[in-house]
Amino acid sequence: MENERAVVRRAGREDAETLLGLIQALADYEQLPGPEPAARERLVAHGWPTDGEPRRFSAWIAELTGAHGPHAVGYAITFETYSTFLARPTLYIEDLFVLPDRRRAGVGNALFARLVEEARERGCGRIEWVVLDWNTSAQQFYQRLGARHLTEWQTYRLQMESEGAVASD
Repeated sequence: MENERAVVRRAGREDAETLLGLIQALADYEQLPGPEPAARERLVAHGWPTDGEPRRFSAWIAELTGAHGPHAVGYAITFETYSTFLARPTLYIEDLFVLPDRRRAGVGNALFARLVEEARERGCGRIEWVVLDWNTSAQQFYQRLGARHLTEWQTYRLQMESEGAVASD
């Protein structure tokens, strides 16, 4: 790990399997099941559509480069939402993950710095994301970067597959 440098680049279609492996590593870290085969196919189709549909998210790969060449050790998934009060887009971070054994090598900082640069390039008014309540190391990481924990907003979720998800009258 000596003399390795973190490099962040936009993921291309050729990175799909690497990205899916890193997503599974995040699921393992969070002790959750990873994406099922159909979800894996949708992730690739939504990230790199071939049918003329718009891309639903952007993916970023973080690599450590060294004597043995680059190897992927982290990723981020982002998409835009919109702030009516700012009248600007918001860059939303769905995932930002670095393999646990590669943390403290500057990879998280490089990933986050690249996302800040992307938000500026897009004219975003802010960046937002959520952190699991038990993930104190992530909370501390974001606070060191100057992020503020919002306590006045409560997150709600409606699973579309659940009974009663569509209320119509």
